[in-house]
Amino acid sequence: MSRITLTRFLIERQRNKQLINADLRLLIETVARACKAISNAVTKGALAGNLGSAGTDNVQGEVQKKLDVLSNEILLEANEWGGNLAALASEEMETPHPIPTHFPKGEYLLLFDPLDGSSNIDVNVSVGTIFSVLRCPKVADGGYCEADEQAFLQPGSTQVAAGFAVYGPTTMLVLTVGDGSHGFTLDREMGSFILTHPDIRIPEDTQEFAINMSNMRRWEPPVKRYIDECLAGTSGVRGKDFNMRWVASMVADVYRILTRGGIFMYPRDEKNKSGRLRLMYEANPMSFIVEQAGGAATNGSDRLLDLKPEGLHQRVAVVLGSKNEVERVAGYHK
Repeated sequence: MSRITLTRFLIERQRNKQLINADLRLLIETVARACKAISNAVTKGALAGNLGSAGTDNVQGEVQKKLDVLSNEILLEANEWGGNLAALASEEMETPHPIPTHFPKGEYLLLFDPLDGSSNIDVNVSVGTIFSVLRCPKVADGGYCEADEQAFLQPGSTQVAAGFAVYGPTTMLVLTVGDGSHGFTLDREMGSFILTHPDIRIPEDTQEFAINMSNMRRWEPPVKRYIDECLAGTSGVRGKDFNMRWVASMVADVYRILTRGGIFMYPRDEKNKSGRLRLMYEANPMSFIVEQAGGAATNGSDRLLDLKPEGLHQRVAVVLGSKNEVERVAGYHK
């Protein structure tokens, strides 16, 4: 049986299911090519002088790694000339990046975290790229609105596609266009992403959680209650033992949950009163992927995909993964 490439997968979604059009297909293929280039840069590491600090801060006030800057540039250069985007937005940039005037504009908006987990780069732990695609709102005359920050501030439920790449022992691309979540492995010899994990399903129950335990002293009572019950094991009210995993790279933690179940938590606390992760660049695309795989995603009280963004770099609490565990945490908050 012939292997299904990303291109064939997308063409079938376009031709047979009418889930996507040609412009969205080309946009996703372009992002995938950029991810291959980033994967190559990550793989070379010190050999190409790619490790260490860039000596600059991003809009979040975080020190940028050289690969943060390089990954951002790769994604911008790959996507600005294709004619399918109205604008781009990056976690590394304060304002949206308009399409240069000498290139045609399209109907989509692309948001991305160019290199998630970049604090792990220098210690050779998995990092990745997260992206989200929205439609640019139309105006009265049928054209598209000015692609300013306001155009991007749409609930996650309006996403038309989302995905992430994880650069680990193999480079994986996980994608959804609204008909489930699907995983592709990069065949480096052929240069193609090959469908290896069709229709990923997250088990509804789990015995594994991922959370940064160093923040325990700052947690709200519902989160502390949940983790205390997990830690109590067979002698506690849950009656079973739990394992803890924490990579401190969201792409790696979420990919593990997609493949074997679990719950990922980065809750609000006394230090991060709104939460730590970015709604537009991390929480929304990951929530779309997780829900399409049969999981759930909440900020503790509300479904993440229902939140109306208030700003391009808004932070939010995130609890996602196996459905029954996420619902238990949400119940504790209520």
